Amino acid sequence: MVRAWTRSGLAVVLAGCVLLPGSSAVREPSPRVDADTTRQLTAAARVLLVRRSEALVQRRHRDRRTPTEVLGVRISPGVARVQERAVRELENRNRAPVEGGPAYTGARTRLEEGKAIRTGDRITLEAVEHTEVRYDTGTLVQSVRRGFEFRTHGEQITLVGERVLDPAAHPVNDPEPPAR
Repeated sequence: MVRAWTRSGLAVVLAGCVLLPGSSAVREPSPRVDADTTRQLTAAARVLLVRRSEALVQRRHRDRRTPTEVLGVRISPGVARVQERAVRELENRNRAPVEGGPAYTGARTRLEEGKAIRTGDRITLEAVEHTEVRYDTGTLVQSVRRGFEFRTHGEQITLVGERVLDPAAHPVNDPEPPAR
């Protein structure tokens, strides 16, 4: 509060507002996504990678359908189609680390909880996938950085895309790129 005196001797009171850090001023929301939501997004993304890794190992009676929702995160129909096509291709190709070599006998994939950033109605999750595939004479271990795109509509989150972030990486649980 500031007081100023006029010539007539009347006091005039001026009030001023100053916005200080930590005050109740309106702030822009942080682009970082909270830890619980990041875990939820990571779990939805992990389902895709685990199913593709499992497709490398020959087993009967496997459910090939991609879930429509994981922990409240929807999987878009487009992502589900791409995923199911990838699983079919991985099941039908040579299931060995080298052509004519021993077949994969087991696969395990985990996705490290990464960082999730919100930009408008989009959330991008960047995480590192660790996949280990076993075969009769050894083990192949691979770590790949991946990006997952989510779109929000109100409280609903939908997985709408996935990509490998390391351009030189060739994940064992990804289908072959289309021939050019």
